[in-house]
Amino acid sequence: MLHSAEFWVLISFLAFIALLAKLKVHQQVAKALDERAESIRKELDEARRLRQSAQDLLTEYQQKQRQAESEAKSIIEQAHREAEALKTASERALKEQIERRARLAEEKIARAEAQAVAEVRSAAVERAVAAAERVLQQRAAGDVGRGLVDQAIRDLKGRLN
Repeated sequence: MLHSAEFWVLISFLAFIALLAKLKVHQQVAKALDERAESIRKELDEARRLRQSAQDLLTEYQQKQRQAESEAKSIIEQAHREAEALKTASERALKEQIERRARLAEEKIARAEAQAVAEVRSAAVERAVAAAERVLQQRAAGDVGRGLVDQAIRDLKGRLN
């Protein structure tokens, strides 16, 4: 037994265990394991806190995104309404401008027509006066013409008084 290798391995193992117990290695190992467990617990708590913070941020950004989309839709709808109003106003202004120009053109045509009529009348009157003058000169030559002038002067005196 004393010469057996297993006996001496057993004695060495028991001495090693006794030395470990004397040095309180099991307490140090337990303490190290407890510290490691506490460290892992803290890391898990920190991870949970970070996860919750990330979840809160995600929720906040999703809400902001929905608000931004809603605002963008509102802006687009407002732009469509303004574009329609601008289109309607432009069409109305164009229609009014066309009507105004048509009215001005009609007035200009009417003035030109009136002027042409006046010019034709004036030319007709001038020609009629010229023709009447020629006829009167031919018919009222001599004593007959003087008699007519004297008669016209007497009639004129009667009308002035």
